[in-house]
Amino acid sequence: MKTSPAPLQRLDRSRLTVIAGPCMLESIETATVVLRFMKPLCERLGLNYIFKASYDKANRTSIKSVRGPGLQGLEMLAQLRQEHAVPVLTDIHSPEQAALAAQAVDILQIPAFLCEDEPLLRAAAATGRILQVKKGQYLAPEKMLVIKRLLESVAGCGEVVFCERGTTQGYHNLVVDFRNLDAMRALGSPVVFDATHSVQLPGAAKGASSGKREHIPSLARAAVAVGIDGLFMEVHPDPKTALSDKDTQLSPAE
Repeated sequence: MKTSPAPLQRLDRSRLTVIAGPCMLESIETATVVLRFMKPLCERLGLNYIFKASYDKANRTSIKSVRGPGLQGLEMLAQLRQEHAVPVLTDIHSPEQAALAAQAVDILQIPAFLCEDEPLLRAAAATGRILQVKKGQYLAPEKMLVIKRLLESVAGCGEVVFCERGTTQGYHNLVVDFRNLDAMRALGSPVVFDATHSVQLPGAAKGASSGKREHIPSLARAAVAVGIDGLFMEVHPDPKTALSDKDTQLSPAE
């Protein structure tokens, strides 16, 4: 019987970390296809690998959207983590989810639109897990220091990681200001660049998000050139059939 690996304590900043997996945890089978591709690829390239997937897409307001497997998804993530011996990241949306998710994964991600939600931040910090906080699309990078200080004021808080995912410019559009990577790194935390969400066109598809997948490689290369600790990408075996973010996920071949 396999024993669960010890939780990851810090990002390895000596080499690039790739955080990749499907937007939504659709099934064990779909996740396994991505894992079996990404893990050996990263090992071959000398990169760290962390699997990511959302078990509950609570930030979907369209009545046509699918939220995912819910709490059952945490059991699925724990299973994938154990069977593939790989660290796992997932996002949480409410304080009561924090402790439950922390039992299944290594890294708790705070969504951009919740990055200033104090009860959520405190609950996440109390778990002791690594916390990846996405910078709100509306925030200046310096505001992340305020968020970091709040998190670190909670006893037992784990490492705090910042994630850049683009800045709102007008309706249905995001742009990436690469100065944000330098600014957030200067705050003393590891910085991750979200290459796939940064090409989203929020709300542009009749109330749902669309995006321009063709720009992902250029933005990813630019971020690595500027200097980052991790690259976040959503990868799906067949993006056109994905239940979430089909326009901004990469296929394994891509």
